[in-house]
Amino acid sequence: MTENPPVSSCIEAGRLAAKSKVQFVIGVGGGSSLDAAKAVAVFAANPALDEGGFYALNWKNDPLPIALVGTTAGTGSEVTKVSVLTDAAARKHSIHDDRLYATIAFGDSRHTHSCPTSVTLSCGVDVLAHATESYFSHKADEISRAFSVRAIRLAATPLATAAAGKRLDAALRRDLYESSILGGLAINTTGTCFPHNVGYYLTENYGVPHGFASAAFLPQMLECVRGYDAEYAAAFYDEIGCDEEAYVKLVKSCLPSFDIHLSVEQVEEALPRWHRNGSVNNTRATVSLDYIREMLIGMFA
Repeated sequence: MTENPPVSSCIEAGRLAAKSKVQFVIGVGGGSSLDAAKAVAVFAANPALDEGGFYALNWKNDPLPIALVGTTAGTGSEVTKVSVLTDAAARKHSIHDDRLYATIAFGDSRHTHSCPTSVTLSCGVDVLAHATESYFSHKADEISRAFSVRAIRLAATPLATAAAGKRLDAALRRDLYESSILGGLAINTTGTCFPHNVGYYLTENYGVPHGFASAAFLPQMLECVRGYDAEYAAAFYDEIGCDEEAYVKLVKSCLPSFDIHLSVEQVEEALPRWHRNGSVNNTRATVSLDYIREMLIGMFA
């Protein structure tokens, strides 16, 4: 499973689990598989629940116990209260609820050793997105910022190594996996900012893997937050141990070339989805629809 499954599939699986009187749910795989397992656990405990009730968090019964085994390094879903699925409108839609925490999570970086470079980068750069967006969230606190900084410091060398086409040894795989968990712990407190939600558009319409799609907008976010609070941004670079130019260079080195061409009309059609959007408003900066319009036109038109 490479991208978020439709919620309808989770409903079907959950009802089958309820009919079979399943007592717990095990999720094995990357973030999409783990997010799906969380949703299946909800529907298994609430087989009459529909999509609307699921997203409204109207769950009569708590989800079944969940065990999660991560096999990629990026989402940190093993330790988050988040599930991201594709809704009936074919849009990525996330929910956040304490009842989605796993009863037990098995975190072993050896499960990631077989990941090819493309997967290592597409998942790994999601760590940078989680950690950076969390740091620049209005909800960030001292603890979440500590998770963010440590995640970036741990991820930097493995990602630079992978971006250079070199093999990651066991120690670098461990660092990248641990950074993924730390990034997950950071967004548990803060959620994400506009790069994640605008990135959903690239995934839904152009099949761009989630990590790449989110990280594509990190350079713009960093420029935006620097203009909003230069002192806060400077503290970020001091803590991660590099300046903005070097950090943006690391992010871009992990990204593929995007063969995406948007017309101005397509951008205008997409803009309403970001009106009063939680992730957009969560950003420690003023991010207007005009800003998003000009950003998308500048990048893809």
